[in-house]
Amino acid sequence: MQSNRFSLGGRPALFKAAIVIIGFLTAAAPALGESEAYAYGKAVIAHRGAPGYLPEHTLESYAMAYGQGADYLEPDLMLTKDGVPIALHDRTLDATTNVAEVFPDRARDDGRHYAIDFTLDEIKQLAVRERVHPASGELVYPGRFPNTHEKLVFRIATLAELIELTQGMNHATGRSVGIYPETKASSWHAEHGHDFERILMDVLAEYGYESASDPVIVQSFEAESLQRLQELGCELRLVQLIGGGVGADPMVTPEGLDEIAEYAGGIGPSISRIIDSAGEVVDDNALITGAHARDLVVHPWTVRTDRLPSHAESVEALLERLLFDLGADGVFIDQPDAAVAFLREHVER
Repeated sequence: MQSNRFSLGGRPALFKAAIVIIGFLTAAAPALGESEAYAYGKAVIAHRGAPGYLPEHTLESYAMAYGQGADYLEPDLMLTKDGVPIALHDRTLDATTNVAEVFPDRARDDGRHYAIDFTLDEIKQLAVRERVHPASGELVYPGRFPNTHEKLVFRIATLAELIELTQGMNHATGRSVGIYPETKASSWHAEHGHDFERILMDVLAEYGYESASDPVIVQSFEAESLQRLQELGCELRLVQLIGGGVGADPMVTPEGLDEIAEYAGGIGPSISRIIDSAGEVVDDNALITGAHARDLVVHPWTVRTDRLPSHAESVEALLERLLFDLGADGVFIDQPDAAVAFLREHVER
């Protein structure tokens, strides 16, 4: 479907007040004109903002990622009880907020607090923290932002807030940074009475995101979610995410890629689909070459400088291999500045 293919570019929009300026404390990437692609030819996708430095999915984290030169700001989306899209990776709130302290009697029978059981007003009462293992309280990434600063409070961001922040900074800088939202657990939300895809399209349309030329890409692990968007007349660019488990194996076959090409313009595979745990290229790079043969872009996930795969000597070596040796078109990364610095140096070389 041509309307979901990847044509590059976008337009800056009017904005309400930008909320934070922390991102501008870092070195921003060169400004992009509307007719240009990415600053260095490959897409730097800020995975949950800049969670390598600030708590994931907060406006502060997204602002830092913007200032570090990311091409896209990537929010995972969940819905509140009243149907508002919020930036949140998990169905539950326990790993990244203080929900158990604020609402101690609101857990389900499994002991978890589900975002869909809370209104936006209630969600906004929660403080966001660095990700922990809920059972033990131990940090998942010990070297990241500590959870010891009690006077500094981060909040869960809504999709609308992220859009206004992004558009505001685009207006102020002349750049055209996009957003890359993911519909999480769409079928699960449908079971709870929410038409996730319609809600998403309505919010995006409110801010002028309606065509393939707009700086937005929608992604999902669920093919049905992307197909539903297509059925609703969505003309935005769509990306099919592909996990590393056996359940997603059919997607990486020639027949699977043929099917994906019917409703999406790209794929977002786990890095393990491209380079295996031993450091060997999977199937002679058939996934990337097969995707490109079908005019699908390839955006692998997720690079983390503080948790590199064992076969990677450095983040630079991993990025060189993915983006240039094997030909991926961009990458999801927790530390956007590392990818921008690598690409800048690569171009200069």
